[in-house]
Amino acid sequence: MRANPFAWSFRAQFAFGFLACVGLLAYALYLQYWQYLDPCPLCIFQRYAFVLLAVVFALGAIVGPARPGGRKAFGLLAFASAAIGIGIAGWHVYLQTLPPSDVPACGPGLEFLWQTNSLGGVLGKVFTGSGECATIDWTFLGLAMPAWALVWFVILGAGALWAGFRAR
Repeated sequence: MRANPFAWSFRAQFAFGFLACVGLLAYALYLQYWQYLDPCPLCIFQRYAFVLLAVVFALGAIVGPARPGGRKAFGLLAFASAAIGIGIAGWHVYLQTLPPSDVPACGPGLEFLWQTNSLGGVLGKVFTGSGECATIDWTFLGLAMPAWALVWFVILGAGALWAGFRAR
């Protein structure tokens, strides 16, 4: 494999995207189960978005379409998956930047919401915000975890477009 990641094959770029998603998910699970940081509902939805993105990257790496149209389709599908994550993480970052007086009250846990609501009801309650989603428990280089998730969704989404649309 070439040292320059911009010159890697489509398969190699999508395999790297898959490994990045798996690594990010593994770190989130490490923080949850070994550092005892409980994820809020928006954190869990971001994990779902990373899983979706990982699946698209894995399928693209396995299939490795030879035709430009196939590569573009996988690039767009991966970008769409990343865009979902960008929306969720962006909303989470917004909630964390609200002044304390504007932070919504804490609501019930995600498990209770799933048991008592439809999918639309759960999504509505989660995205109107919860006080627990505005709490910052972890930072690295001055950014909270949702901000890092946002950065990774942008990087992986841009990388998927690059892999799908670059001239070969």
